[in-house]
Amino acid sequence: MTIKKSVIALAAVAALNVTASARDQIRIVGSSTVYPFSSAVAEELGATTKFPTPVVESTGSGGGMKLFCAGNGMETPDITNASRRMKKAEFETCAQNGVTDIVEALIGYDGIAIAQSKSNADLNLTLEQIFMAVAEEIPSKDGKSLIKNPYKKWSDIDASLPNREIRVYGPPKSSGTRDSFEEMTMQIFTKKGKFKDVYHAAGHKKYSKIRQDGHYVDAGENDNLIVQKLVKDKDAIGVFGYSFLAENKDIIKGAKINGNEPTPENIAAGKYPISRSMYFYLKTSHEKEVPAMKDYASLFMSEKMIGDDGILTEIGLIPSAKDAREKARNIVENRVKLTADQLH
Repeated sequence: MTIKKSVIALAAVAALNVTASARDQIRIVGSSTVYPFSSAVAEELGATTKFPTPVVESTGSGGGMKLFCAGNGMETPDITNASRRMKKAEFETCAQNGVTDIVEALIGYDGIAIAQSKSNADLNLTLEQIFMAVAEEIPSKDGKSLIKNPYKKWSDIDASLPNREIRVYGPPKSSGTRDSFEEMTMQIFTKKGKFKDVYHAAGHKKYSKIRQDGHYVDAGENDNLIVQKLVKDKDAIGVFGYSFLAENKDIIKGAKINGNEPTPENIAAGKYPISRSMYFYLKTSHEKEVPAMKDYASLFMSEKMIGDDGILTEIGLIPSAKDAREKARNIVENRVKLTADQLH
């Protein structure tokens, strides 16, 4: 699977430079987490219809939005994937560049796995311990001020944790996984949670600064590279979408968070605390020139793909509830335009 993804990604980079004469082929960019699902649908479309297999490029959610919102020209992507919802600022950038016909497709859910080498003992972390491991500044012992994060080992945070150096391989700022990770493991404590007062007093309404002293390592958009690093670096933990954990369970394993394992059942039930929605966005102004988009969107939103027993569940997709799937499918099939007041 890893080699296959790498080949597709290299082909995508080359394909983005082709001439307009090849625009019978859909161009898709965006989230590395949604990438495996989007690629599977692309391959199915190529195998079962008259259309060529779409080109899918993993650029990160933020990177995909920039490309998608750059304009309506045929040199721009038709679809962008995202492991978090489009931001209002991104929607406004799209509008400024003439991209006003956007349809949002909710495809299901994904957990953000905290994983390590399978050779290690099981790891059980709390959200607060993760926060203390990765935040650039943490509250002082008396809780009255912020100090530079002093923790070097997990056992420095809590004596019950392993005597291992804190080394976290995670996504870059352009990644939707990074956005979601910051929101669900950092901002929850500083926006209105346990540490709100001390962070607000220091001028931080919602704090999400990750330390830059080598204990958190920006590992790029390719989640497979993080998996490979965990195999070689037994002390490290990695942060990536659940689907990559599901694909590599023979070599890595997930840590429990607040006592809950990253399983499809726990993610769907909301018991696993680091989970998020996944989307793709259609630029419907391209559909006349790129007719395959309609078939691709319908296939992606079908029960065959995103249903309870859909093909994508085999590679880690957590399906939405049936009524939520039907609502999302209707939005796509009826090309209901996304509006700014739906976003924040």
